[in-house]
Amino acid sequence: MADNSKTEDAASDSVEAAKGTGDKKEKLADQVMQNPQVLAALQERLDNAPHTPSSYIETLPKAVKRRIDALKQLQVKCAHIEAKFYEEVHDLERKYAALYQPLFDKRRDFITGGAEPTEAEAEWHSENEEEEKLAGDVKNKVVIEEKEAGAAEETNPKGIPDFWFTIFRNVDMLSELVQEYDEPILKHLQDIKVKFSEPGQPMSFTLEFYFEPNDYFTNSILTKTYKMKSEPDKTDPFSFEGPEIVDCEGCTIDWKKGKNVTVKTIKKKQKHKGRGTVRTITKQVPNDSFFNFFSPIKVSGDGESLDEDSECTLAIDFEVGHFFRERIVPRAVLYFTGEAIEDDDNVCILLRLS
Repeated sequence: MADNSKTEDAASDSVEAAKGTGDKKEKLADQVMQNPQVLAALQERLDNAPHTPSSYIETLPKAVKRRIDALKQLQVKCAHIEAKFYEEVHDLERKYAALYQPLFDKRRDFITGGAEPTEAEAEWHSENEEEEKLAGDVKNKVVIEEKEAGAAEETNPKGIPDFWFTIFRNVDMLSELVQEYDEPILKHLQDIKVKFSEPGQPMSFTLEFYFEPNDYFTNSILTKTYKMKSEPDKTDPFSFEGPEIVDCEGCTIDWKKGKNVTVKTIKKKQKHKGRGTVRTITKQVPNDSFFNFFSPIKVSGDGESLDEDSECTLAIDFEVGHFFRERIVPRAVLYFTGEAIEDDDNVCILLRLS
């Protein structure tokens, strides 16, 4: 028992001695860091070191690194506050979407011919008004001459023909998705709306595409919902830059017989192994089409990663959905006339020059 007691006392003395040594080292380090000559030597060492962020951080004293770690803790807290900010922004978007909607409904009526704008509603003074007036006078003269010659023409079509289809054709991001056989279908598109998730529901938005009755499918509305996340990643909180789309969900298109443009039928010759006879079989394979937009790649819920091609396809899908929400739907007329496209091009040029 006596030997055990002596051993415990010796261990306790060793711990106290080590603690005392540690305290002395910390005091010594503080004293060194307050010495101007030491600081000057440290600065010279830093100046001569390779100028990369990581190499610079590695040269810092332990006490300074500790303070940097504290700054990172603060940064994580800032990211969580920023996430709350974007959640409230989403609530504001929902609130103001309700205020925009009556204007968008009137826009739809003017496009489809459901209503005619009044004189006051149609009054617009453009920058090239004089040139347009001159062109209009020339056009009126031609029309009068044609009427006098007995060539009467229909000069007042219903609404604004091919409004949304023209936008698809004008915007490169969309036109790249549209195949020639998609075009007659898109000419039946009458409106696109954005719906935001309800209060208390997970953050998301839904694109609604409204079609008039047509020969291709029976749906009057096709939908695409984008699910979003507004919270820092636990494993990489510093990558947070606001809400991001994390998944999307399309809808089933009820194609009429023989009208499904998302598949094509191919014929293939097949040889029977036993008899050696050859027969021709037909099978359906996927076909490039804008309407594949409504059958997106599903993000695996079990954490299984996608291959590179699938990730690229999904990234483009998310980008297109975001562009519809942020640019196309709110500013449709400017993409129809091309003015918004010119603005986008000018912004891109300025960014490249900066």
